[in-house]
Amino acid sequence: MLPNTALTGRVSQLSNYPFVPAVHKDRSPTFVWWEGAFTDEEIEKIKEYAKTLETKTALVGKGEEAPPDQIRKTKVSWISNTPEASWIYGRMADVARKLNAQFYNFDLYGFCEDMQFTVYDETDAHYTWHIDMGDNSAPRKLSMVLQLSDPSEYEGGELQVFDKAEPETVNKQKGLIAVFPSYALHRVTPVTKGVRYSLVVWACGPAFK
Repeated sequence: MLPNTALTGRVSQLSNYPFVPAVHKDRSPTFVWWEGAFTDEEIEKIKEYAKTLETKTALVGKGEEAPPDQIRKTKVSWISNTPEASWIYGRMADVARKLNAQFYNFDLYGFCEDMQFTVYDETDAHYTWHIDMGDNSAPRKLSMVLQLSDPSEYEGGELQVFDKAEPETVNKQKGLIAVFPSYALHRVTPVTKGVRYSLVVWACGPAFK
């Protein structure tokens, strides 16, 4: 089970928020999504906070060196579970618990890494096909992507998940949280205009058997 994260202020009454599950196709889903977990005001608050943090060029794998642009071209900041950000962790954990229980039933420890705030700008920023599992002692098992930009603010930058036999594009709706197993092949297509912001976090647990 994911650990309970203390929530403060006006977001403490999490059960009052209109979580609306929408399942992709009428079968065991490769990915699912939730709407309404964050208000527009809260999304802007997340972006403002993230922009105060150190920004780095994103790396691939163990991160010994920057990858070639054809693999990944984006910038990231890391959001730790501090008092200022604990409400974000709590909200994402609540969604993870609900969707995992409803669709995946993975054995999860919790969020074992900091959240990643990603910036894809119109310099052809992208991340080609990859999986998120990693090689840690507590591997990533469930990936979550909170979309922080309105679709009108950028072109390209589509999150695509390889669903069974073909890639499926996740709705670009601002505030939508896409959730999928970390072993699922996925990518972000090149941004050709504007800037795409997102927040990514991974729930980890015992290795898959």
